[in-house]
Amino acid sequence: MTTVSKSVFYDGRSSVPKTIDLFFDATKGQFTFQIEPKSSVNEEENSFPERSASYTWLISAIAFEHRSTALFLQHGEDPIQTIKITDAALITSINQFRKTSGQLSWYQTLLHKPLKFHVFLALFLLTIIGLSYIYILPWVAEKSVVLIPESYDDSLGETFIDENSLLGNSQVEKTKILNDFAANLQLNNKKKLKFKVIDADIMNAYALPDGTIVVYTGILNEMNNYDELVGLIGHEAAHVNNRHSMKMLCRNLSGYLFISTVLGDVNGVMAVLGDNVNTLQSLSFSREYEREADEEGFAIVTKNHVNPKGMVTLFQRLQKEHSIEMPEFLSTHPVTKERIQSIKTMISTKNHVIQEDFKLKALFEKLQK
Repeated sequence: MTTVSKSVFYDGRSSVPKTIDLFFDATKGQFTFQIEPKSSVNEEENSFPERSASYTWLISAIAFEHRSTALFLQHGEDPIQTIKITDAALITSINQFRKTSGQLSWYQTLLHKPLKFHVFLALFLLTIIGLSYIYILPWVAEKSVVLIPESYDDSLGETFIDENSLLGNSQVEKTKILNDFAANLQLNNKKKLKFKVIDADIMNAYALPDGTIVVYTGILNEMNNYDELVGLIGHEAAHVNNRHSMKMLCRNLSGYLFISTVLGDVNGVMAVLGDNVNTLQSLSFSREYEREADEEGFAIVTKNHVNPKGMVTLFQRLQKEHSIEMPEFLSTHPVTKERIQSIKTMISTKNHVIQEDFKLKALFEKLQK
């Protein structure tokens, strides 16, 4: 099948173009055209041959270039001759031939798709990018915590303590009592745990990456018995044991960390984490981490023969008494009905022995004074 169309020919020696009838033979994969001799004294002498000349260009020997709605064919080396095609039907025929013969790259094939396809593709790619940023990138950043040495956890925790003025308001005597209280518990900790009691009417407790567990008097004063305190300590110790703070920090900063990682800037990764150390106090743990901390916290409580109902009692009281204004503990440790029910289920299904610990009870009473 042969297609013919008006096109423009540049011989590579002169800037004067020539209109030609370009024939495209799709069966042979070639172009043929004819250049007529000079027809006017105003035309350049070297622009056209003295007599008619026929040309045959094999499609395999042509370089193709799309510019806007035109297709340019380039042939030869010295000089390079060019044909400009603006006929949409001919351009489609050429592209179809190149596609079926394997001469059209996937990129060029993509460029010649209709507008609707490009709009759909753009929306699809934006969706993939958005989902990756929201779900995949944070997940990868979280898993990459294993690449960060645990010594950096210590550095971050120490930096947070140095920069947080409120932590300077610690109650020395109660801090000592709380550390004595925790020393009587088996906490399954791989890292040394240090406890601080801060004199502030704040309903919160949180664990820092270096093993420091901060407890405010505001939440201590809400407790009725040592079972609740053991439940709280077990829960926070589980966060430390599993490096939850570092994982959540990496998850929240995944975009910045990704760029630093791609650039191979290890110092940049550490700098990003260091610059955001003050967010450690307000990190909101994921449901997965809270479930993990609940399960490990429950195991710690029962291992110490303490009544695990203390965990449920504390959470229920925090929810009930602060239904209007959410305490900081609940904003950073989201307590749901499902979590409370899960702890109740563990209480009813897992074997455990409760033994009253008079030493823990006495230390708890000192903390309440």
